[in-house]
Amino acid sequence: MNQGEYEKDPQSFLQRQRNFMETCWKFGISSMPIFWNGNSIREFSEPTEEDYEKAYAYAKAFIDEFRGEEYLLMWDVMNEPFCNDFMRKCKPEEYDEHYAMLRKYLRRLCAIIRELDPEGCLTVGHERVFHIESTEDLVDVISFHDYLTTRSEIEDTILKAEEIGTRLGKPILNTETGCVGRSNPYDIEIELSQKHGVGFYLFSLMIGGFWGELHGIFYPDGTIRDPSIVAAMLGFFRNRTSDRVLTNPNREGYAYNAVKKAEEALHFSESALFVVKQGSAQELLEAAERCVNILEAAEMVPMWNLPSAKIESWRKLPPEQLDIWEIRRFTYEMAQLLKEKCLIL
Repeated sequence: MNQGEYEKDPQSFLQRQRNFMETCWKFGISSMPIFWNGNSIREFSEPTEEDYEKAYAYAKAFIDEFRGEEYLLMWDVMNEPFCNDFMRKCKPEEYDEHYAMLRKYLRRLCAIIRELDPEGCLTVGHERVFHIESTEDLVDVISFHDYLTTRSEIEDTILKAEEIGTRLGKPILNTETGCVGRSNPYDIEIELSQKHGVGFYLFSLMIGGFWGELHGIFYPDGTIRDPSIVAAMLGFFRNRTSDRVLTNPNREGYAYNAVKKAEEALHFSESALFVVKQGSAQELLEAAERCVNILEAAEMVPMWNLPSAKIESWRKLPPEQLDIWEIRRFTYEMAQLLKEKCLIL
């Protein structure tokens, strides 16, 4: 959430939040309102008492409005308090001082939320597991985010969070994880979370907006970018062991046949003296699809920009807008790639 936006128009802000959370709940999705965002801290100085009074008024209005709603999971006081330019760009000798300043500020905000809702469930979504110490005695749930880059690092973070939870007698929750661009694959993160019985929230549900290039599971129409994410959510994971069985897409000769069809579509034939016939755009696309369907089904091509998507795009264009030579080159390249992958001479 955003305190500044609330202060511009309190009632409108609260109504927007209600609309959002109630819409989510219709689809079985709970909400964890986050009062403040540490990512936006670039410069920092000790807040005045007036600043804290404004923070108190903002939090009170929100808690009074929504306390007790069935769709509330818990209150998150601040998102990633130490993940910001104030920490990231400070000199090494200033790090401890900056950390102490933010730690004091964060604990004061936790105290505000606790005072306003003594019975409510509190957490702080920390970027790193070693930041948990700053609020571990003030929260009810130990919450961490994980965008680490190898299996060993991911599992080590889970184990460290488990140690803290066991020591304090508090549940742990990974409230933000999964990113295709940070060497933090969704399916691996989900697999290790399920292995250790740790709850998790993926970032994010929808593909689009500011983070669409790196995050997300579904497009608005229900299609997906990566089936392995959905499979992992259902408990199915890729076989990465030595007993995996490699696909042989030409076992029944279908790759041979697809290449032959592409050759026929690409062939120039003489129909009369000085008259040459060539495959139409649709014939070329049909031949290309035979190759593409084998390549994609056997995952022999990168799936981030599907060749079949290119075919569908061409098929939707009116004939006068089709570049026949571009389609011929594409068909040729797909046939050549299928020959290479299936070891066809």
